[in-house]
Amino acid sequence: MNSMYFTEEHEVFRASFKDFLQKEVVPHIEKWEKTGSIERFIWKKFGEMGYFGLSTPEEYGGMDLDLFYTIIFLEEMQKINSGGFAAAMWAHEYLAMTHLNKEGNHEQKQKYLVPSVEGDMIGCLCITEPFGGSDVAGMRSTAIKQGDKYILNGSKTFITNGVYSDYLIVAAKTDPSDKYKGISIFVVDRDTKGISATKLDKLGWRASDTGEIAFDNVEIPAENLLGEEGKGFPYIMQHFALERLLMGVNAHARAEYAVDYAIKYMEERIAFGKSLDKFQVLRHKVAEMASRVDMCREYNYSITKRLNDGQYVVKEASMSKLLSTKMADEVIYDALQLLGGYGYMEEYPMARLLRDSRLGPIGGGTSEILKEIIAKMVIDKKEYKPAT
Repeated sequence: MNSMYFTEEHEVFRASFKDFLQKEVVPHIEKWEKTGSIERFIWKKFGEMGYFGLSTPEEYGGMDLDLFYTIIFLEEMQKINSGGFAAAMWAHEYLAMTHLNKEGNHEQKQKYLVPSVEGDMIGCLCITEPFGGSDVAGMRSTAIKQGDKYILNGSKTFITNGVYSDYLIVAAKTDPSDKYKGISIFVVDRDTKGISATKLDKLGWRASDTGEIAFDNVEIPAENLLGEEGKGFPYIMQHFALERLLMGVNAHARAEYAVDYAIKYMEERIAFGKSLDKFQVLRHKVAEMASRVDMCREYNYSITKRLNDGQYVVKEASMSKLLSTKMADEVIYDALQLLGGYGYMEEYPMARLLRDSRLGPIGGGTSEILKEIIAKMVIDKKEYKPAT
């Protein structure tokens, strides 16, 4: 592994986490893929091992480690061939918990963040709506203040952990007349009256519960506001850089897994008296695939270093997601082809890997939206700045 970024301690963590996944997670993956429900015991085991506290301060039960531990966490989960399981875990820790970590006050962190680190509570992040995803400022959900509470109405969709989570981080308009400064963020208990969720049937990520959520006159105590009222839009925007980098890392990791699996298959598969890895046309295909994976991986590591150092990497993270997810789709497509008919069989990993990968250019900001964000920064010289 690249010693420019990873220390001996990082590699010890990687070996330990890889062993944990093989022993505690892999035996259950097929069941969870079929049922679309990840059993609660594994969340608790992740919590007991400290895996949900990698980026959380020690004060709230975490380990406050550098971002390269997060990279290892993501990479190794992509290599057990369940994009849905991986998504459920990282959406909890790096979507829901990120807002608690960054915007939550001490009381909110004690109530929601500590049990999230311990694996006793599961969170989800609710931003995307049926009428708009990447257009965050165009959301229609409202949370109108009445005395010491807010009344939440509206709906969210495509929410990972949207059905079985214990709390929801919800973005809504507290001032519907202001497009950008009228959005606020709340933490909402699942069992609050007026919340209902419907499980969605997906092409891939079958193990995760993706939901559409409706809010009907949901009463939210005023103390459940995260951060300041009206600051929701910049809060969301500044965390998008991390989310997009995470999806870029997921992409290079699953593509690397596909290449490694294809190479192993080609070593063992005999055709016309020799193994497939001796055919020049196939060797050159693998060389091209491996090169593309390597280029994205190295770029993603460099962005991780900059983000870890406190730089605001909106452009770079957007480029990471745009190029890495496209690369992963194409490399996995080619890897499936290298397996021939077996690549199309469900007992081999490529069919599921291809389905799971296809969400990459869609979730967390579509490729089309990312191109416009990048174009604004490169052509129009637009600058995105963190929330203050």
